[in-house]
Amino acid sequence: MHLQINEFLQQQHIATVCCLDDQINPYCFNCMYVFDQNRHLLYFKSAFSAHHSGLLVRHPMVSGTVLPDKLDLLSVLGIQFTGRMLVGDAQMKSEALKAYHAMLPQTFVRTGEIFVLSLNFIKMTDGRSGKPEIHTWNRNGC
Repeated sequence: MHLQINEFLQQQHIATVCCLDDQINPYCFNCMYVFDQNRHLLYFKSAFSAHHSGLLVRHPMVSGTVLPDKLDLLSVLGIQFTGRMLVGDAQMKSEALKAYHAMLPQTFVRTGEIFVLSLNFIKMTDGRSGKPEIHTWNRNGC
């Protein structure tokens, strides 16, 4: 994965995730995430009773975006991604929850289920230099 993609995902904390509902209509939600750079995973926490939580279980393919925490309207900077929600075993969820709370300790008091999103494709656009740079990454190397 390109160094700029890694650094960007580690520095930001809010993603917009789009999934599908049962009628195959898009449904988006925002979440605070933690990036596992070694396994290319995003961890986020949400109430299992939330509408999107049920959708993710039934329709695990997702897409989404990550923008800078502070936007600069004169330059384009952000990531578009696709991925798949993982079911995961108890150990995976335990590791994900520890990493999530270590990076976002304020979320410890919030109840919720930990979700693991396996990133499959990332496109990063960085227009801060005035000339947009595009970096892509694909889990299967294509």
